[in-house]
Amino acid sequence: MYQCRQPEALMLLDPYPPLFPARWAVAWGEDAYGLWQACEIAGLRQVLRWIPPGRFLMGSPEEEPERWDGEVQHAVTLTRGFWLAETACTQALWQSVMDENPSRFTDDPDNPVETVSWLDCQACLNRINAARDDGLLLRLPTEAEWEYACRAGTDRVFSFGDSLTTELANYNGNYPYNKGAEGEYRQRTLPVKHFAPNPWGLYQMHGNVWEWCADWLGDYPSGSVMDPVGSKQGRRRVLRGGAWYDNGRSLRSASRDGYPPAYRFRSIGLRLAGGFDPRAGQAGRA
Repeated sequence: MYQCRQPEALMLLDPYPPLFPARWAVAWGEDAYGLWQACEIAGLRQVLRWIPPGRFLMGSPEEEPERWDGEVQHAVTLTRGFWLAETACTQALWQSVMDENPSRFTDDPDNPVETVSWLDCQACLNRINAARDDGLLLRLPTEAEWEYACRAGTDRVFSFGDSLTTELANYNGNYPYNKGAEGEYRQRTLPVKHFAPNPWGLYQMHGNVWEWCADWLGDYPSGSVMDPVGSKQGRRRVLRGGAWYDNGRSLRSASRDGYPPAYRFRSIGLRLAGGFDPRAGQAGRA
């Protein structure tokens, strides 16, 4: 029988950012989900949520239904907090930066941008950062940062529990998770705030679009690690979160996939992270 991970799996370190508000913030505050700041990108505002440093169990326990073999559970410590966009990057934001919209589902500018490769994302980020002089570095999150933020202090299969329905996330309801009831298959993306956020104020970390991460896809370590940044080289970049096109299994917090950096598909997008660049340092043992 599946057993939930124990609450002590996650222990927060110093929960506060080093400077609040930051020089780049055009609005800021604190609500039930935590600290937030808004930055301006190409004339549009993007809200970023503070993700505090902490420790958690990454991957899935062997008892988790429908887990993949490459999800070896291991302890991860993130020694520095970071900022993460509360939503996936919208088509409106991408259009403002890149002067084009590659997406298939273009009926609403608040739909997530999709059909973007990892290399496309780097080009977009380079353009954003080249135009900034306020100290904010925008990037893709590492895979460890992404899962930590997705779990948001929870220890269940999903941030909202161990079961999944199409009333909670956008996926192919013809293929439910763990023998659950079938649901709606919308066959498209939805606006980025369509469902309620997770406990840290992040919208649709489960489903809608896969989100590129900074890392190369590789095997997990067997022991504890500190500030991991993935493999040093590889053929595929990490994708997380599952999408409208996928089965329920793919939306689990621990689920991972990857494709070559030039790959594009109508279910793949991105989410911006902000702060220091973790890949400038070296991951170590916790």
